[in-house]
Amino acid sequence: MKFIIGLFALFLSAPVIAGGNNNMVRFPAGYREAFTLYHTMNRQNNEQIVDLYANEAAMKSAKDGTLANRSIIVMEIYAPELDAAGKPVTEPGGLLLKAGLSAVAVMEKRTDWGETYPADERAGDWGFALYTPDGLPKENDLVCQACHQPLSGQDFLFTLPRLAGQ
Repeated sequence: MKFIIGLFALFLSAPVIAGGNNNMVRFPAGYREAFTLYHTMNRQNNEQIVDLYANEAAMKSAKDGTLANRSIIVMEIYAPELDAAGKPVTEPGGLLLKAGLSAVAVMEKRTDWGETYPADERAGDWGFALYTPDGLPKENDLVCQACHQPLSGQDFLFTLPRLAGQ
């Protein structure tokens, strides 16, 4: 019986594979405890606020300007708190106030994707996936790699300078 309970616990803690265009980038269970929160910022659309986490491989290699194989970046995407007029509320420094976690985006860098993950669905060696806050695959009508592809000079990351400065 203990074996079955242990097997069930292992199943629950295993990473979930994302659906959609890519079945390769896994949800990193326990990332809040295992990764480093390296930045909080308003997203470029100024309609969301995000917390950015990086695993140890990313943290150690960021200063070199190119993240190491198996680097993972997690972006928690929060809806903003809205005022009575329906406009986002900001802190004195300009950051949006968080109302609720709406999605978790994951970027994983791997040099061994091969033919299983087509290059035109990636940005360099980076793969992408979107999850619900519970780690379940989430529908995504955005093409993540399209926004990241122009950033080849900074390893396809919008926040590489911030990550490297840690």
